[in-house]
Amino acid sequence: MIKYLKHHEIDKQRWDDCINHSTNGLIYALSWYLNVVCPNWEALIKDDYQYVFPLTPGKKYGIGYLYQPYFAQQLGVFSVHPIHTVITGMFISAIPKKYRLVEINLNESQGILAENPVWDTNDKNIRFIQNLNLKLSLNQSYKELLSRYSQNTKRNLKKARESGVSIVNTTSVTEIIEMFRQNRGKDIKKMNDLAYTILQSLAAECNQRGYLRILGAVADGKLCAGVVFVSWNQHHILLFSAVNTQARHNGAMSLLVDSFIKEHAGSNGILDFEGSNDVNLARFYRSFGSVENFYDSLRINHLSFIVKAGLFLLGKK
Repeated sequence: MIKYLKHHEIDKQRWDDCINHSTNGLIYALSWYLNVVCPNWEALIKDDYQYVFPLTPGKKYGIGYLYQPYFAQQLGVFSVHPIHTVITGMFISAIPKKYRLVEINLNESQGILAENPVWDTNDKNIRFIQNLNLKLSLNQSYKELLSRYSQNTKRNLKKARESGVSIVNTTSVTEIIEMFRQNRGKDIKKMNDLAYTILQSLAAECNQRGYLRILGAVADGKLCAGVVFVSWNQHHILLFSAVNTQARHNGAMSLLVDSFIKEHAGSNGILDFEGSNDVNLARFYRSFGSVENFYDSLRINHLSFIVKAGLFLLGKK
């Protein structure tokens, strides 16, 4: 039987024990991480915390719904046991009916239901959307990893070194956020003040726990690019990055990623590039020899026709 628990009813220690020992654990699903990205998160629990499923409630135009929090790419079912598609279906069916609108991401171990709907439903208001993620295994030597870089990336590395770009360590995310705001952030509507506040809090929490790594690229004495990595259980996530106009021409971002790869080469780690649905980012991440992984977004819309029409009109304004 699957139980629905509100935030204050969740045993956070037992929850984290499940995530820590799960076959598909991700840092996104740990209780302290969820506390930052969605402070009022709830849960579905099965078999006394053997299977867990975080629920992330919010409100859109006064309507309660489930959404995917900033900086938590994949959630869904986590378990100490292998997860069959039937289990995923059970959890989806157990989502409280009060959430008539659901827009969340499952994780890679759930299988690609958009292509292989082993768990079937006759509900036409439920659909799955396939997403791309790119990952790089770091279990080979740096020389072997470098040999898989694209020629363009190798040229960018040469350009960065010839331009005198240097790599520095920092623990402050503020300057990188501001750089993003002034450059690419101007064109990304979904990034707002709340997102930047969450990132600040998340960086502070991860740093305190020893999971944060921020690398900056310096050219002509000034920061021109930066990358925020979050690492847990040998899973290194490229969580956030920023470049200015100068870095677009001097290969700084390529040098930053290469520096991280070089440092962790020969380990059992995985570099998770995230953000791979963006065509340009995916092309850049592939240039380091990364491979494709897929996960699904779950979309459920049980809103009435009148409400749907109203939301559509609001979205057009």
